[in-house]
Amino acid sequence: MKTLAIITARGGSKRIPKKNIKDFCGKPIMAYSIEAAVQAACFDEVMVSTDSEEIADTARKYGASVPFLRSERTSNDYAVTADVMEEVLAEYDRQGKHFDAFCCIYPTAPFVTAEKLIRAIELYQASAADAVVAVVPYSFPPQQAFVIREGHVRYQYPENERVRSQDLEQIYHDCGQFYLCSTEKFRQHHTLILPASLPFVVPESEVQDIDTEEDWQLAEIKYLAKYNREPCGSVHRSE
Repeated sequence: MKTLAIITARGGSKRIPKKNIKDFCGKPIMAYSIEAAVQAACFDEVMVSTDSEEIADTARKYGASVPFLRSERTSNDYAVTADVMEEVLAEYDRQGKHFDAFCCIYPTAPFVTAEKLIRAIELYQASAADAVVAVVPYSFPPQQAFVIREGHVRYQYPENERVRSQDLEQIYHDCGQFYLCSTEKFRQHHTLILPASLPFVVPESEVQDIDTEEDWQLAEIKYLAKYNREPCGSVHRSE
C-alpha cells in the first residue's frame, strides 16, 4: 500500500498570525506534525501543502517535501480541507504518482506522534474500513446542554433532564489531528468522513483546539504536563 502524508499549512492565519510556524515549546508548531509523520516511517512521502514560501522553507527544514505550492483557490478563507486534499492528489496524478491512501495531518497538532500514526495505519490495514479518524469524547454529555432563550436558561433537550449522564450514549467530536483515508473512497465521496470510518480515540488530555492565544497557552500547558518538560516562554510570560 502506497501512502502519502499531507500536512495542511496555509499562510493566511488571521487570529494567530503565522500560526503554523509560531514557536511552540521550542520549535515551530508545524514541526511536531512533520516529525511525527517522518519518524513513523510508514509513508512513502511526507509533504506540506502551503501557499507560503516561508512555511515551505520551514517544512523542508524539518524533513517534509513541498513539491508545489497551493493554488489561490485552496488558500482562501472559504476552502475546506477536502478541497486541499483533492488538489494535492490531482497534482500528484499529473506527476504520475498515485497513492492508495493518504493521511491528512493538521499542522497545529503537537500531540500527534509517530506511535499514533503507526497504530492508525495498522488499524486501517487490518480492516475493510474506508478511513480512520481521530476523535475525542465530549467531556460533558451534549444531550444535557443548556441554551439561553429570552434571557433564561433552558434545556436544549428537555427529555434528557432526568436521565443519568452514564445512561446517555457517549458522543465524540473531531479532535483536529488526522484523517487516514482510502484515496479511492475519498474521490467517490469528496469528504474525509467516509461511510466506513473507524474511530481512533484520543484522550482529552492530548487534545486542544488552537484558534486563539488562550488556546495556544492551554495547549502548551497540556503539552508540558504530558511530557514533563520545562516551562515554555510563552506559558509564563507576563502580559
